[in-house]
Amino acid sequence: MEAMPTILARIATRFDADFEPLAVDGEELHVLTIRDMQRHLESVAKSPSLSDPLRQLPLWAKIWPASLVLGRLLRHFRPDGRRLLELGGGVGVASLIAARHGFARITLTDANADALDFARANVLRNGLENVVEVRHCDVTRPPDFDEPFDIIAAAELLYLDELHRPLTKLLARHLAPGGIAVLCTEAKRRKPHFLKLAQRDFAIDQRHVRIKTNEDGETAASMLDVTVLTRKGDPPWEPRQADDKGKDDDKGKADDKGKEGGGDAAAPQA
Repeated sequence: MEAMPTILARIATRFDADFEPLAVDGEELHVLTIRDMQRHLESVAKSPSLSDPLRQLPLWAKIWPASLVLGRLLRHFRPDGRRLLELGGGVGVASLIAARHGFARITLTDANADALDFARANVLRNGLENVVEVRHCDVTRPPDFDEPFDIIAAAELLYLDELHRPLTKLLARHLAPGGIAVLCTEAKRRKPHFLKLAQRDFAIDQRHVRIKTNEDGETAASMLDVTVLTRKGDPPWEPRQADDKGKDDDKGKADDKGKEGGGDAAAPQA
């Protein structure tokens, strides 16, 4: 991985960004964040070259509630010694949180070069470079990973319909025998089309998580869909029971001091 000064210098040519604290389950992470995101989005939106907002706006830079919840929920999937692949990870929040759970190796991916620089900076700033690898992955043209993954996870990846079929193919190809895929999406962006495609090869277990968010000083409640996929014929997944550290109390809250937070995130239970 490149040195932090090199990465930050490249980011500074395109973004006004700084590290901000993110408190999750009583522990603090530091996440590189675009200052005044709203103003930045408005500036990009006015560009005459903007033709595809969903692809061109830096949505990857937002700390999505689904990423916070996904990172916390992954501790329920017996992470000790296992390999995790995160798809469409953006700045890497879910992987940063998951790295505290005991995964042997995490591969954090995104298709956007700027997102990858932010993710690399976050991995280095939090001292996780021995656990988390950052690499490019376009779901429609994925690389040849050297080994299958025990868990493949993604937050808010289903918003583009054209990703649904390539995603199911990627899961079928790169998920280890007995592995699971965990997808977390806000319910208002629910995509039944993906489930229809996935059910051909996978058993689907979908649960719902209620959360509270706090953005710009306003608190709001929303619902997330947590979808767990296992290959047909594999044993059904069983979540790890609460440990003795108190971290599996899913009434805990995650917040980043007013930016974005998720709380009351009950983990799906069998």
